Amino acid sequence: MAKALEGVDLRPVDRLEEKIKLLISVLERSRQEQARLTEENLRLSRELDGLRVRLTEAESVAAEMKSLREERDVIRNRVAEMLEQLETLQL
Repeated sequence: MAKALEGVDLRPVDRLEEKIKLLISVLERSRQEQARLTEENLRLSRELDGLRVRLTEAESVAAEMKSLREERDVIRNRVAEMLEQLETLQL
């Protein structure tokens, strides 16, 4: 059996083995990178959801502030009118 292997060139098989090992390491790195990116994607999705909630709250507060400013302007105008009426009375 040893005589049969003496004339066989094993270099192509060795190169194939090296390439397979390299491919396996590339696949392992790719899987690790995919797992890391999946975690990052989940984190960013949660962060985005939180920011959407904050945006909705901020929009609600902005609408309330606008309403309060309008109400303040109405009250200011009414008070100004009442002051004008009091001045015309000249008590």
